[in-house]
Amino acid sequence: MKIIKADNLSCPIDGERLVSQNRQLVCVKGHSFDLARQGYVNLLPVQHKRTKHPGDSKEMVLARSRFLNSGIYAVVADKLAALSYSHLEGKAISCVLDAGCGEGYYLDYVLNYLKNKDDAVDVSFLGLDISKQAIIEAAKRNKQISWLVGTNRQPPLEPNSVDIILCVFGFQSFEGFNKILKPGGKIILVEPGSEHLIELREIIYSTVKRTPVQNPGKFESLGFLLRESQPLQLKTGLINNKLINDLLLMTPHFYRASKEGRQAAMQLQTLDLSIDVVFRVFEKNKSIE
Repeated sequence: MKIIKADNLSCPIDGERLVSQNRQLVCVKGHSFDLARQGYVNLLPVQHKRTKHPGDSKEMVLARSRFLNSGIYAVVADKLAALSYSHLEGKAISCVLDAGCGEGYYLDYVLNYLKNKDDAVDVSFLGLDISKQAIIEAAKRNKQISWLVGTNRQPPLEPNSVDIILCVFGFQSFEGFNKILKPGGKIILVEPGSEHLIELREIIYSTVKRTPVQNPGKFESLGFLLRESQPLQLKTGLINNKLINDLLLMTPHFYRASKEGRQAAMQLQTLDLSIDVVFRVFEKNKSIE
């Protein structure tokens, strides 16, 4: 496999194609976006922001990076990479987007997995996240990936230009994904099952909601077909206090839980956690342009 540079970026203001020019991306209408010294491009104009600093904070990003780097979720990343490979086979040129990539752990894992395959395929990799802090960290992880600050609602990519979209525990915008995905392209979702991190949730919440994944009918109404659904369930084994705190801080649970619940979790010395995730592959209807 050969890694190639992404050439399907579009202007977030007018949708025109972006081309590289003197450490900038520019469109024919004169809009320009600088390549940051850290190696990413901010394609999130102020009119697309709902807050001054949208997305995860630096503290959340660093906590997630530490937790994922421990290898606890490596089995999730490995399954994601294998699924991605199975849906890239037979393609000469492909584009993979991680929509809501965070600090880049999963996309970096997928790239390195695919790089070791002998297939004669050229692949470009893009990571997109609304958090500037997350993209700054992601850019440190792998320089072969095009890292972008942007939103899943309006991804700054050309229509019908992406083969696979990964969305791992992220914000799903099938309307935005539909625009950029090629007919026959795939969305690979990684979603929490009802028992995911149940041991932690039982500590921080007085009442625990066991919410199943969304009914595929919602996505099918937008022109997507469910092609695969695979569960993954296992135990982490005992994790230490530092990783428990990082896990809590890296998720929305930190802000949803009560003060008492957070304190109880942060005082734990060890915890054996359940990983319960569902991998679902949706295909864009080939008749939809």
